[in-house]
Amino acid sequence: MHREPTVFRKDTTEFAAYGEGPGEASIARLVGPQESETMGAYLARFNGRSVPWTVRYDELITCIEGAFRLRVGLILHTLHPGDVIWIPKDTELAYDGADSLVFIAIAPVDWRNRLSQDATQV
Repeated sequence: MHREPTVFRKDTTEFAAYGEGPGEASIARLVGPQESETMGAYLARFNGRSVPWTVRYDELITCIEGAFRLRVGLILHTLHPGDVIWIPKDTELAYDGADSLVFIAIAPVDWRNRLSQDATQV
């Protein structure tokens, strides 16, 4: 699969609502299984909405704007522009932030398929 490099502009990228509850959160998928066989990439905005999740993949998050918060159990990690956090597979967490924009990279990108295959093999 040969592909050309793709530029994503944050000002023209379409975001969709993410999570539920007070505050705001939105996410934009940049790279998914249709574009890559190995990694996924997203932009996400968080402003006062906590979004609980269990990652089923390794994840890297880079804070671009604002203050991004990641809660893992009782530990609260706060990232500022330029800070990066690595999150190992199967971590239970909650994403949050104050006027934050983050870049998220995940691997493997086909984690949903792998999870389904693992479930059928049990």
